[in-house]
Amino acid sequence: MNNLLTRLDQARGGRLADLFLYALSAAFALVTALTSTLLPHRAWGAIAFWGYAAAAVAVFLVRRSLLVWITWAAVALLPLVVEAVQRAGGRTDRAQEEVLVAERMGWRLLHDGTPYLSRGAISSLPADERLMGYSPYQPGMSIFGLPRAVFGDFWWTDARVWFAAVTVAALALAVRMAFSVRAVQAATVFPICALTLATGGDDIPVMALCLLALALAAADRYGWAGVVVGAAAACKLFAFPVVAVLIVLAITNRRWRSLLPGALGLPILVLIPPFLIDPDSFVENVLRFPLGHGVVTSPAQSPFPGYLIAQNLPAGHVVAAVLLAAVALIIGYRLLRRPPRTASAASLISGWGLLAAILLMPTTRFGYLLYPVAFLVWAPALAVSTPVNPQEAHSRTSPGR
Repeated sequence: MNNLLTRLDQARGGRLADLFLYALSAAFALVTALTSTLLPHRAWGAIAFWGYAAAAVAVFLVRRSLLVWITWAAVALLPLVVEAVQRAGGRTDRAQEEVLVAERMGWRLLHDGTPYLSRGAISSLPADERLMGYSPYQPGMSIFGLPRAVFGDFWWTDARVWFAAVTVAALALAVRMAFSVRAVQAATVFPICALTLATGGDDIPVMALCLLALALAAADRYGWAGVVVGAAAACKLFAFPVVAVLIVLAITNRRWRSLLPGALGLPILVLIPPFLIDPDSFVENVLRFPLGHGVVTSPAQSPFPGYLIAQNLPAGHVVAAVLLAAVALIIGYRLLRRPPRTASAASLISGWGLLAAILLMPTTRFGYLLYPVAFLVWAPALAVSTPVNPQEAHSRTSPGR
């Protein structure tokens, strides 16, 4: 079966699979433009359809590695800029709630010293505003909202523009060390990624930073890998499984002293301001609310097994939590018994582990699948990664490394 999939993927130098991907993505974008109930998604689909369709036509005419970047610009970056400009011009239906949350986090950090409202403050809001009172992200996410808090409402202060800037920088560095067309497609032009970046975007830079951290680990640059994955974890909890797997990888390769300061230091550092002001507000926003114990219910309700169990079984939330904990223990046991020795293996473990977690979480979104998809598809590229400079090939075998 694997041989058949490999032959199909590599047929005509990979271009037949590219044609299928771009054509299927064009169909998805068209359906989204015509049927989605979310207006930012409809606006994305109306633009992205033409980008995907053009890519399908150009599959046999343009070099694959160039086409993937051009397509990403057409189906993600262009719709993002269009929606940001329209929003700055007064359209209130050109951004998902994640964008507003990140920008409000930046405003609160600038004016209150913490990006979080307390449970009491959220409860005192009008009923229809309580959901947006929550900020279910790590404190580092507020950085993306600071441009709008400082400079005002312009298209370039839209949080998505800064999500995209970090994503572009991270992926540009990552592909220098671990490049394959399929891996880049998984992080850029797949509709689940392009749509997310153009309309909401907060998960994309976190994913890109994790991929860069894995690529840096593959190139034996564990110090920088720690800084990068620590920055991702400072923004969102979804990066912490990757932190854990990279720590095990670094311990296995005796490189933990390089990795740990950044991987653990940055997430701890960003907690200092909110914990000095009101630690319970952090717990309320980042832990209680996603677990379903907030003043209002999280809208993250994709019909995965964990959500269905939580909603339909007696004590369903407890059952889902137990299953999630059991999976975490199984993965932890596997890490201890058979620790990863390569960044490729670490990427596979991160991908399968996050897939299991997303499926079993009581509150989750379909869009979160972009994480495991990217990690699983990037694993082969990480297996053949190269150092970023010639001297590093020698230093990787020198004493003390």
